[in-house]
Amino acid sequence: MSAPLRERPAPASRSGPAALPYPAHSPGAATALLEDYRPGTDRLLATPERTLLARGTSAQVPHDNRPLPQRVRRLLEARRQAGEPAPLVVGALPFAPDAPPALAVPEQVRWAPPLREDPQTVLPMPDQETGGGWHVREVPGAERYGAAVAAAVARLRAGELEKVVLARALDLTAPHEPDLRAMLRRLAHRDPAGYTFAVPSGPGRTLVGASPELLVARRDGHLTANPLAGSAPRSSDLAEDVRRAAALLESPKDLHEHAVVVDAVRQALAPFCTRLLVPGKPTLVRTAAMWHLSTTVSGELAEPAATALDLATALHPTPAVCGTPTAAARKLIASCEPFDRGPYTGMVGWQDAQGDGDWVVTIRCAEAEGSRLRLFAGAGVVADSSPQAETAETEAKFRTFLDAVGAAL
Repeated sequence: MSAPLRERPAPASRSGPAALPYPAHSPGAATALLEDYRPGTDRLLATPERTLLARGTSAQVPHDNRPLPQRVRRLLEARRQAGEPAPLVVGALPFAPDAPPALAVPEQVRWAPPLREDPQTVLPMPDQETGGGWHVREVPGAERYGAAVAAAVARLRAGELEKVVLARALDLTAPHEPDLRAMLRRLAHRDPAGYTFAVPSGPGRTLVGASPELLVARRDGHLTANPLAGSAPRSSDLAEDVRRAAALLESPKDLHEHAVVVDAVRQALAPFCTRLLVPGKPTLVRTAAMWHLSTTVSGELAEPAATALDLATALHPTPAVCGTPTAAARKLIASCEPFDRGPYTGMVGWQDAQGDGDWVVTIRCAEAEGSRLRLFAGAGVVADSSPQAETAETEAKFRTFLDAVGAAL
């Protein structure tokens, strides 16, 4: 391979994880938060830096015409004036910019070290109880999705746009409500170095997932973004797995797709920064199911008042989840996808009253409601895309969640 392998970037930080309120050496603390998670009322986010469990709701971020970062700043300042010493917001934001946020100030917050440092994550998980009880429905089916990709490629080659991300969904139903706590633990154990989350996404709904992609993190005047674009399925055969990774690093189609995303991230973040470092070549990151081309962008803020959400909303949606130009890609998505994305390809994360926080791209996820799970997966379509390859990519991405619930496509 011509580029190094990186498991995950660590957000730039002067204060760093040591400044957080948890013991430096506490084996089992992160998995204890997983065990303590309660669906419906709790919000859990595990990142490569830390694990957060937020319990209850002290206040909700309102939905009105003000810019979202302003609403969050005002709410956090109001909670601080009301006597909360270190308020923060945590939750999810949808793909559509005009849809209501699912962000709240929790009543209680607990922190732990990252899951990847917890020795208990290597212990085997018990056998899955769900077995073959799931009924799976594709939305749309593979043939219809492939036709949508082919139609999009024709428009791309005609010069109407440069890239579009088209998604599919799987509706899983079971005779009983799924065990979200067990599902969350399986996702975390499968990729403890990733971004695992479970948050309420609406009345009676829970968003659960394990994303590989950091949208942006802010720490004490520094920022880090980690755009991913260009993917290949993993293989259980080591030699084949290495071959696929090497091929991804040399794929003109995937390198072009990645460059489009990185350039958009550069343009969005540059106005906020006195210095912005953008490597010239991507590296690789891996999950249990996929290889991804990755670029870690870092910078120093010119305006200290710019918060993590200011940066995140300037970036969202990147071409990695929408396309470019954004307006044309959104229009094509609306005409091709037979469902509302909801929180999928939005963001999930947290921000404190100082403006620091982590915002993660909401992919490799499902939304649970009663006995139903809706899973999502998408693929970036460019002029050189093939319907067969993009359909296969969505099927590989579904594996993250299908394995966690014991279902098959």
